[in-house]
Amino acid sequence: MNRKLKYYQLTWLKHDLPAGLSVFLVALPLCLGIALASGAPLYSGLMSGIIGGIVVSLISGSQLGVSGPAAGLTTLVSASIISLGDFQTFLLAVVVAGLFQIALGLLKLGMISNYFPSAVIKGMLAAIGILLISKQIPIALGYDQPDFWTSGFVSLFTQSNVLGNVTRLNEHLTRGTIIISAISVLLLILLNRPFAKKLKAIPTPLFIVVVGIGIHLILSNSTSLFHLKPNQLVAIPKDIFNTIVFPDLSKLFSSIEIWKAGILIGVLASLETLLCVEAVDKLDKQNRITPINRELLAQGIGNVSCGILGAIPITAVVVRGAANIDAGGRTKLSAFTHGIFLLLAVLFLPFLLNAIPYASLSAILLITGYNLTQPKLYKSMFNLGWKQFVPFIITIIFILVTDLLIGVVIGLLISLYVIIQNNFQVDYKVSQTKQHETEIYTIKLNDNVSFLNKVKFRTILDNIPKYSILTIDGTDCTFIDHDILEVISEFANKAHIRHIQLNLIQIKTVSTSAIH
Repeated sequence: MNRKLKYYQLTWLKHDLPAGLSVFLVALPLCLGIALASGAPLYSGLMSGIIGGIVVSLISGSQLGVSGPAAGLTTLVSASIISLGDFQTFLLAVVVAGLFQIALGLLKLGMISNYFPSAVIKGMLAAIGILLISKQIPIALGYDQPDFWTSGFVSLFTQSNVLGNVTRLNEHLTRGTIIISAISVLLLILLNRPFAKKLKAIPTPLFIVVVGIGIHLILSNSTSLFHLKPNQLVAIPKDIFNTIVFPDLSKLFSSIEIWKAGILIGVLASLETLLCVEAVDKLDKQNRITPINRELLAQGIGNVSCGILGAIPITAVVVRGAANIDAGGRTKLSAFTHGIFLLLAVLFLPFLLNAIPYASLSAILLITGYNLTQPKLYKSMFNLGWKQFVPFIITIIFILVTDLLIGVVIGLLISLYVIIQNNFQVDYKVSQTKQHETEIYTIKLNDNVSFLNKVKFRTILDNIPKYSILTIDGTDCTFIDHDILEVISEFANKAHIRHIQLNLIQIKTVSTSAIH
């Protein structure tokens, strides 16, 4: 016991403490920015980061995952706050989302993500990226008329006096904010280029925030034409715990809308968490696998805590998990340490947080949105063929013109229609022989293999024993869904670790890079 404790102490001091500090520096501006994009109080984003770091890390079985507020939930959170009337009522929906996730975990339904076609998931994230960008443009311009984008934007170009409208638009912009936003976006683009990797002494989001503060201080001493307004700077109360809004739990069953919003948040948060967990597990050099049902339980308890303590919902987040791995994190203590650092910053450094311009956070979120919906994603999906591209693009269109739930449901229906059109067959044949002491397995694929076979197919591959030979024969296949190709490619990437000789016949591997 003493030896084990000493091991964890050494691991924490040498690896997890510096990794936790690095993740904290990445997470701090993102917590503020995501709260801003969600239309929630800024402190609620910080509280989410604290809960994700301290509460979820202790319960989760993931050694390298880091939880906190996620960009993928901003659109849904913003819409839910508006539809439910106020932030206090919205917190009840967060509690419901957490309870829903706990139920999924207890019922061992963690495999739910396997039943969502990757085309629909990528379409959902791309649409969220577009919405995220559109919401940040007014903040990046320093525009002080919130209704501009909902009513004024269309009329700006349809009314006869276009020049007069443009003049009035110019009067409501803040030049100082535009300067900070433009410089921040330019720096973010440059720092993401390959040549800048050696220049990253501090995390990019933190660097952008520091630059924004510096420009703001310079502009404050110049002509008033470039001054930022007080409402264009972060405002964290000195005594944050006296200003937190708590939900009235007695109203939990007062409206069906609270439960509808909560379950939708729970579904999306669970889906994003499971996708992120899968991505982080792929990056783990020790090849550790996160128990997904336990992860849902941890996220559910975390979101119940968020709802009760006045925070926006959380998920596992790829950006923070990847930052944790890059910084040398070894165990869940690194995520826990980052949560402690966030708590200390809220308690003792609110005066520094309040010097951050919203424009800096907006620039970070603009690039985040772009990464979710960048042009190469559309090109990649188009090159995969219409069976992947049509559900992808239709999901995007319907999310933009309706809402997230309707768009995803329609995307799923389109995917099912494509399967039916291609004469979906569920069977494939698995045969086993033995040569000397070596087990030989052959999987013969049928005419069509769709994403609905993903769970069963992954289970078969997981059960292939070490030191065996596996042949996957696609000779008779006319259609193999991209999701199945991803499963095969993931297995191919790690087969050598299990000492499995893998032979692929007329099956092409695909890229298995993490989804944003």
